[in-house]
Amino acid sequence: MDVSSEKLLKRILKSLESDKAEDAVTIDLHGKSEIADYMVICSGRSTRQVSAISEKLVDRLKELLGYRCKVEGQDQGDWVLIDAGDVIVHVFRPEVRAFYQLEKMWQSGAPGASA
Repeated sequence: MDVSSEKLLKRILKSLESDKAEDAVTIDLHGKSEIADYMVICSGRSTRQVSAISEKLVDRLKELLGYRCKVEGQDQGDWVLIDAGDVIVHVFRPEVRAFYQLEKMWQSGAPGASA
């Protein structure tokens, strides 16, 4: 099924909201990177919640849109990366999110400058 990146983003945000993901931030990557159109960063309160949020998101995308996402880090539950094609999703435990500060890095535009 061919879905625009905006519709995919809306589905992802709806899934994250329904699973009580916290502090979701969407970063528009147009003009910053060719890896995706959007990046979503959010938090779960525990390793269990981080794993559950990411697992449900992957299941919903497969069921609703036929997407088979690439997933990294789900077993550990500290930081899960979900590659949904046009949208990259990062689900963190709050401490890990604070350590890596991906929002600052991508919102400043730094990745394109150093690549």
